[in-house]
Amino acid sequence: MSDQSGYPTNAYTVPSVSITTARTGASSKANELGMRGMQERAYAKRGEQYLLIKSPPASGKSRALMFIALDKLYNQGLQQVIVVVPERSIGGSFADEPLTKFGFYWDWQVAPQWNLCNAPGVDEPRVAKSKVDAVRKFLASGDKVLVCTHATFRFAVEELGIEAFDNRLIAVDEFHHVSSNPDNKLGSQLGAFIARNKVHLVAMTGSYFRGDSEAVLGPADEARFETVTYTYYEQLNGYQWLKSLDIGYFFYTGPYVDAVNKVLDPAQKAIVHIPSVNARESLKDKQREVDEIMHGMGEWKGIDLITGFHLVQTPQGRTLKVADLVDDSDATRRSRVLTALKDPAQKNNRDHVDVIIALGMAKEGFDWIWCEHALTIGYRGSLTEIVQIIGRATRDAKGKERSRFTNLIAEPAAEQSAVAEAVNDMLKAISASLLMEQVLAPCYKFTPKNAGPQQDFDYGEDGYKDDGHNIGVNKDTGQIHLEINGLAQPETPEATRICKEDLNEVVTSFLQNKIALERGLFDKEHTLPEELTQLCMGKIVRERYPERSEADQEAIRQHAIAAMNITQQAKLALAQADASGGGAAQGSTALLDGVRKFINVRDLDIDLIDRINPFDAAYAVLAKAMDEKSLRQVQASIAAKKVSIPEEEARDLSRRALQFKNERGRLPDINSADAWEKRMAEGVVAFARYRAQAKAAQAQGEPGDG
Repeated sequence: MSDQSGYPTNAYTVPSVSITTARTGASSKANELGMRGMQERAYAKRGEQYLLIKSPPASGKSRALMFIALDKLYNQGLQQVIVVVPERSIGGSFADEPLTKFGFYWDWQVAPQWNLCNAPGVDEPRVAKSKVDAVRKFLASGDKVLVCTHATFRFAVEELGIEAFDNRLIAVDEFHHVSSNPDNKLGSQLGAFIARNKVHLVAMTGSYFRGDSEAVLGPADEARFETVTYTYYEQLNGYQWLKSLDIGYFFYTGPYVDAVNKVLDPAQKAIVHIPSVNARESLKDKQREVDEIMHGMGEWKGIDLITGFHLVQTPQGRTLKVADLVDDSDATRRSRVLTALKDPAQKNNRDHVDVIIALGMAKEGFDWIWCEHALTIGYRGSLTEIVQIIGRATRDAKGKERSRFTNLIAEPAAEQSAVAEAVNDMLKAISASLLMEQVLAPCYKFTPKNAGPQQDFDYGEDGYKDDGHNIGVNKDTGQIHLEINGLAQPETPEATRICKEDLNEVVTSFLQNKIALERGLFDKEHTLPEELTQLCMGKIVRERYPERSEADQEAIRQHAIAAMNITQQAKLALAQADASGGGAAQGSTALLDGVRKFINVRDLDIDLIDRINPFDAAYAVLAKAMDEKSLRQVQASIAAKKVSIPEEEARDLSRRALQFKNERGRLPDINSADAWEKRMAEGVVAFARYRAQAKAAQAQGEPGDG
């Protein structure tokens, strides 16, 4: 990782994440059944009744489902398969596939009348009745596969009842649309299916987290699923062509269309997502915004009559083909543009289109392998949406070696009345960037000190050393083994699985915590790292895994904060080496080299890790990307919001104080020179005050209770 974009044509983007991949080609190699790496891993668990596939865009989830579904039909005795997708445009991913041509046992076939994503009409209750009737007819037929939208499926379950779907496979694509919130109908229905236990479920997602921080499934239901995890790190390193990916944010002042012209390189294939007309960044005239973006590229020369693409000539004399997905005033022209973009004959033609300008389209499930730059204006709804947009630029394509995502964010200005809103957008953009940094990093395997060498890990020329600073690498998966003094180990198989597979979900919840972001980034002087690493992360783990024991919760917390802090410190170590003239590490070993720089003079210790602010590296990038005056203004506004210790935080501090007493034989001293010990003591005092107030209130209420 590095803070250098590597784009000589563009001096404006400050990437916060920059990775270089190994390009092993492994993720595109097929086995004798025609399965790529992720698909083979998923197929190995085809016998599971409940299967959750967590895998990035372009890794082949659709085809993985086809392999599993066909086996369930022909070898496991299930009657039918129902594939459920969030929107009609994604239904095309489940069209007929001649799988036997590549070595599999059966072909995937969907009769035209059973792909309801191709049927006319929108998915709202009145019009959807005919689609529900189609689902009813399918269930009574001898046909095997139906494809429909989430909405059609919800209406069908409401009308037909969950019993009608017994002995069938229900496959839910883009599973993060589901939520355990009772108001989420699809989530409630899936809960009912699991309770009845008469169907098989395959859930697939490229981003297993939601922008609203709701859990996708309740803990009890989630525990029923066997999980297949294929990481971004494995996917990108296994590519044949793409060798680097930059993710960053660019702060701008004035109209955003001026900033677009600064960061958009006409030499790169790009998708530009403009803000909705209701967004703060919008100029309130979406077509004018599109026109100004095109004007910034060059001189308009007309419209291609066949594709509907705009033709724009750059100052260098090159003619760009621009697809406008924003203009919906002419349905015929819009349909012509969409048809041209989906033309299968042009899928491998790099010169078919150069720039796509969109508003709500060209995100989830949109497949344009040549996209090199995803440029998004303003924060777009949720972390999930940002991750989906980044996925548009991470397809592997012949000759495509670099890609990037840039998020344009309006910089808070002193005269703005909506400073708080601007700061909120900024925090979300940084949160998304930090999340992607974690997602794109290799997984860690943490063990206590002197646990010994782990199988399949390479410890370098000198091998594993007792009492040494050991770093092991699994060359097949990229996983890094590190030893940490005082590390709590999970006590149960489920907690062990969480520490192995779900740390990114825990980190996601942490990064979506606005208070943690505000304090960690902009109130560093008054915020102790332990308030973030122990209190905030501890609370998140308890709420996410309430059924786990305190010992398991603490182990999960320690593993999650270690994964985040070591990634961030590795990045800082590389940046500092680069700034001092030592040269930042290059290539796919950059993060590993950063980890080595971080731990080469110290033993890793959980107390040390807890004393690191998880946002140090993000602040270093922010200080480079943002105007100093605006940065100071934001810091002042956040610091002014400081409040006394809330009751819940006081309770957590008291719990930590009790731990401190058990370890040291005394309570924390409020006059201690150690800031964290002093904070724990303040928490004990505050919690005692809250308890006294509660008792007084209870005593006052007692006479009237009888």
